[in-house]
Amino acid sequence: MKKQLLTLPIILFLGTLANESYAQVLKTKLQVTVRNDLGNIVQGAVVTLYQTQADYENNENAVLSEETDENGKITFKNLKPVSYFMDVRKGDMNNDGRGVQTTKLIPNKKNLIATIIE
Repeated sequence: MKKQLLTLPIILFLGTLANESYAQVLKTKLQVTVRNDLGNIVQGAVVTLYQTQADYENNENAVLSEETDENGKITFKNLKPVSYFMDVRKGDMNNDGRGVQTTKLIPNKKNLIATIIE
């Protein structure tokens, strides 16, 4: 009986470690692809994420901000599984009025979204 009582905490502890390792590997990500109104990829567009509409409208308290790569993509890592407001700009092109809010991100997945700037 004592042996069984000692085995159970060890099994629970190992299970907890496995779950934490799994969660660390599969963090919530958001990959954004930016295209222009002709459907071409846009390299060097600045994508900024905000957690609230007020922050988005006032351009303050950005969660993250990065430039798209040569494939018109950027991947944000370690995000909360919530909906984000997204501001995308390059020169005089932007996504104002379209595709500014993401759906709620799926936890521990790579979420994909595309937006158009013009």
